[in-house]
Amino acid sequence: MKKKILILDGIAGVPLGRELTKAISDEGIDTSYLDMKKFDHKVFYGLKSVVYKSLNKIESSDGFYQYPRLNENKFERYIQLINPSIILVIGFVYKFLNPLFLQKMKEKYDIKLFLYDTDSCNLYAKRREFIYFLDNELPVYDEILSFSKVTTRFFKETKKLNASFFPFGANRLNVVSNATFSFEVLFVGSCDLRRIFLLESIKDNVTIYGDRWSRNFPLISDTLKTKVVDQGIWGNQLLNMLVQSKIVLNITRSHFYGVETGVNLRIFEALSAGCFLLSDYSDELAELFDVGVEIETFTSSRELSEKVEYYLNHPDERMKIAKKGHEKFLAMHSWDVKAKLLLNKIIHTH
Repeated sequence: MKKKILILDGIAGVPLGRELTKAISDEGIDTSYLDMKKFDHKVFYGLKSVVYKSLNKIESSDGFYQYPRLNENKFERYIQLINPSIILVIGFVYKFLNPLFLQKMKEKYDIKLFLYDTDSCNLYAKRREFIYFLDNELPVYDEILSFSKVTTRFFKETKKLNASFFPFGANRLNVVSNATFSFEVLFVGSCDLRRIFLLESIKDNVTIYGDRWSRNFPLISDTLKTKVVDQGIWGNQLLNMLVQSKIVLNITRSHFYGVETGVNLRIFEALSAGCFLLSDYSDELAELFDVGVEIETFTSSRELSEKVEYYLNHPDERMKIAKKGHEKFLAMHSWDVKAKLLLNKIIHTH
């Protein structure tokens, strides 16, 4: 039987799901894409959500409850229309559909169900929600593909789930070799305390784009405040800024760093654009890229400051590393390469 894949995107604010859909389609696989946030919601969803959450709080003060927003009847009719043999969820589904309902669809229509775990680390600081995700959503999948080796090991060894490591990718880009640099060091990401402390060490060189920086201004020096543009950027705007940067800086969030994982999407976006990447060190990252040859890393604010100064003053070395990093990306981490690996896993091994 001919395979048809439906991608359910729970994190459509970033282009990952759409990019992966195109890469899979380019392999000749019939693929449909759904941004779950845009699908028909239940009638009076907002009001019902507040009521049900309040009732659940009374029943269980330490539990977590999520009132799913999608209209289940319309979603089932959509499944009947698309008739997929495989569903790949990007990120999570519990905010949109009850995982038990998705399991019912899986069994009723004989669908293989996979999750590309892209966001579980963002739940580490939300104990009740993380436990809900682990115990209610993850068991419905035939296999979980996780961006993090640490998380994969946790899923397999602690939760006894079928999981495998599948790091992020990015689109191939036409790299501009003679780009004009507008930024010495560019950091793009939301604010947290660890990022503030590290960025203070290079406040004279860095430019910052991201959410939630203004609300943290009482914690930030006057100099660093002037380097902040408090808005998130994605897509073409992000890529245009990356190629204008002498150094693209990656700093993992505090809860990522706390569990020794650090292979986030920014790494692959920067390397796809042919940029020089300077990231905080993790063993996972060092297993994927040759540190000092394809990327550079730091382990402290002092080392960050020293390496920023060194590579700003040694452009030939910086560009040599950027070139090697881009070559590794093209060989192993572009979405067209990853799509082949993904299809082998979800079609040929199940």
